[in-house]
Amino acid sequence: MTAQKLPAGSQFPDIVVAQLGGDRLTLGAPAEGRDWQLVVVYRGKHCPMCTSYLTELNALLPEYHALGVDVVAVSADPEDKAQDQIALVTPDFPVGYDLSIGQMHALGLYVSEPRSAQETDRPFAEPGIFVVNAEGRVQVTDISNAPFARPDLKTLLGGLRFIRNPDNNYPIRGTLHAA
Repeated sequence: MTAQKLPAGSQFPDIVVAQLGGDRLTLGAPAEGRDWQLVVVYRGKHCPMCTSYLTELNALLPEYHALGVDVVAVSADPEDKAQDQIALVTPDFPVGYDLSIGQMHALGLYVSEPRSAQETDRPFAEPGIFVVNAEGRVQVTDISNAPFARPDLKTLLGGLRFIRNPDNNYPIRGTLHAA
């Protein structure tokens, strides 16, 4: 069983993790003069699909930045595993590690046990995407329970271009709750 999903339009939770390079990374807090942030939760070193996804994200990074969207990625991997995987990507965005099970649940992520010691040595988060707007609210969210079901990064970029255009007056979608 997983935690309750993080509702669209809700305040993004206060989550701080260790960052590769020695700093701390606050998820949902845009940096470098940008007012939105894309938080990408990836499975970890054991997932080659994550390496490809992060590589594609890095290639699109200038376009996200041009929209005022900061980008960060995070996994539950310990520092050494995160460093090994990120060495294959060499991203220009900050990468956090050691996401705890409690933090995974606060984000409403699916959490999996490793299938074997060869896969990994700890529970890990399945993929999640959160776009946090200037008010610190969840503007867009996508949570998956499998590595092969995640949003196309170019499609997401196009959607954010549309949302961020003030002429479109596009609200946060999915906020009508059952009575």
